[in-house]
Amino acid sequence: MAKQTDKTDKQFAQIEETLTKTEQYIEDNQKSLTVIAGAIVAIVAIYLGFTNFYLEPLEQEAHADMYMAEIYFEKDSFNLALNGDGQYLGFLDIADEYSLTNAGNLANYYAGLCYLHTAQSEDAIEYLSDFSSDDIILSTLALGCIGDAYLELEDNSSALKYYEKAADNASNDFTTPRYLMKQAIVLEMDEEFEDALKIYNQIKQDYSKSQIAQDIEKYIVRASNR
Repeated sequence: MAKQTDKTDKQFAQIEETLTKTEQYIEDNQKSLTVIAGAIVAIVAIYLGFTNFYLEPLEQEAHADMYMAEIYFEKDSFNLALNGDGQYLGFLDIADEYSLTNAGNLANYYAGLCYLHTAQSEDAIEYLSDFSSDDIILSTLALGCIGDAYLELEDNSSALKYYEKAADNASNDFTTPRYLMKQAIVLEMDEEFEDALKIYNQIKQDYSKSQIAQDIEKYIVRASNR
């Protein structure tokens, strides 16, 4: 019992010593600590001010400016969507002028799609690569579209890499079988029929409820006979 008491006393002594050292440190460095605390408060205030009084209004302005470009995109008027019509901005200017906003980021995605639709594959890759999103579907489609652009450039190796990234980015019955299928087609183009067959069978087994899987048997037969 005496040993336990001695141990407890030692622990309390160590705690008191630590508290004393801490108090002494604060007293010795009070000026520096005050400056640091003030700097942190100032940084937080600047951040909140920047967000509330600059970034949020800029975001609203960007979305308003992008409205017409989105309409042109929906009408397949890709040149007007990209470059604007003289009165309204196109995706290229929006991506540049509003680069700090979510709308500016999304403009990169739209610009990439416009370039993809107009067979300007290198520009499509550039803008799609500048796009980033926490949205699983959008981020997956962007990766897949980069794959499409590389395929148009006859760079099958890079196309395959991005189709793999797109398939791995999320597991669902919409995007995953779509980009698995594109991988298999590229593999067939490169005469890698066994690897293509494995992917067709994967689609059949793991994504049987997807639209892509409805016609998968004919691809399995084709790859098996090559």
